[in-house]
Amino acid sequence: MNNQNSILEQIKEQLSANEDVVYQHFLIHGHSCALIYIESIINIPILQDQVSKVFIEQAGKADNWESLAARLDQGTLFPLPYVPAATLEEAIDQLVQGKALFCFNDARKIYLFDLAKYEKRAVSESKNELVVIGPQEAFIEDIATNLSLLRHKIKHPDLKTIRYEAGKYSKTIIYIVYIEGLCDPNIVEELDKEIQAISIDGVLGISYTAEQMKKGNHTPFPQFQYTERPDSVAASLLEGRVGILQDGTPSALLVPVTLFSLMQSSEDYYQSYMAASWVRMVRMFFGVISMLLPSLYVAITTFQPEMIPTDLLLTIAAARENIPFSALTEAFIMELTFEGLREAGTRIPKPVGQTISIIGAIVIGQAAVQAGIVSSPMVIVVSITGIASYIIPHFEMGLALRLLRFPLLIIGGTTGLFGVFILTFIVFGHLVNLNSFGTPYMQPLAPLVLSDWKDVFVRVPSPEMKSRPTSYANRNLRRQKSK
Repeated sequence: MNNQNSILEQIKEQLSANEDVVYQHFLIHGHSCALIYIESIINIPILQDQVSKVFIEQAGKADNWESLAARLDQGTLFPLPYVPAATLEEAIDQLVQGKALFCFNDARKIYLFDLAKYEKRAVSESKNELVVIGPQEAFIEDIATNLSLLRHKIKHPDLKTIRYEAGKYSKTIIYIVYIEGLCDPNIVEELDKEIQAISIDGVLGISYTAEQMKKGNHTPFPQFQYTERPDSVAASLLEGRVGILQDGTPSALLVPVTLFSLMQSSEDYYQSYMAASWVRMVRMFFGVISMLLPSLYVAITTFQPEMIPTDLLLTIAAARENIPFSALTEAFIMELTFEGLREAGTRIPKPVGQTISIIGAIVIGQAAVQAGIVSSPMVIVVSITGIASYIIPHFEMGLALRLLRFPLLIIGGTTGLFGVFILTFIVFGHLVNLNSFGTPYMQPLAPLVLSDWKDVFVRVPSPEMKSRPTSYANRNLRRQKSK
């Protein structure tokens, strides 16, 4: 450490203009020392009871200085653990992260006490991944609490955690969590390299981390699965996947991910297999509807009306008789309006947001039909499409399908069904070529892995799923014994 100025002077110089830094001075056996901490992020009662109190007691004792210094170096002076700082820079860095510093000016040593205390909210119910049956707890912004929730689910020494720190200024703590012996070690190695390579000013949310590690930035489809449920993370780890937890974010990331894992919900495993299978098939059907229905309606009514039954065609024609816009323009206006209402419902305060979005959609739709701006069949199509997009359990996947809806709509309104089918095949080809940390995005459909179909389109009874999905795990595939 620099010997030109005292330790205390150097610390004060680097922490100048920080009014919440507290300097508590002591004189012990003729030696000047100081306790330094930031009062807003320190556990003050523990600091006073187990650190300051010891200093006051030592100041009144007749022990010699050498004995005190020896006890300090041996780690036996205080009832709570502490470690020496290697450099002054390390000490300053640890101070702003919630540690208290203790230093003797003449001894030129700095000791660190981990007494960090940040304000945090209590564990609450999951708001975005609701289930009727099953655990209701969700992650919060405190990573220590999130780790405890996860360890409460998996009580085994093979649950491993790797700690990182990212962000030049934010110093955000990130953990990789996995079960040794179940996951592919190559994924852990790749994540280790990716996280260590993150070099930005601040990592304020887990989406920052995902964006930095995303392999293909030119795809709308998510390559990570976001979840706020500890049970979802625990279940995924038991399948051989890897989780990423980050301080300050009430969500976790799961890798690798496939298209079918993003169409599954936690409640699929808390219901009976028959109910879960039926709901899953309904979910996938409406997932396709949410992307294709407007484009198919516009393409058929504009270019292939002969495909529609005569009675229905006459009803649609009568409804569109006085509409001044083409079917494409009509659909585009309604889709944009629906997206605006959806966004407004998100931004408006929660007590009134959902009510206003629903009432707004009803009032605007009815008024637009009465004014002859849009037809009633188009309102029905857009409404069904909007409802279908809410059925998708993961928001990022629903957003990807919503984004694809607009180019498909334009193609359908200009080239008909031929263009819709061509663009759909292009999207499917893109999905087949996409991968998430070495796992094909369309597995087990492409490549075809029949052994993993027990938990894709339907869910078979739990006793029959004796092996882990090969899409994620490549070791210890057996997960339950035969009865």
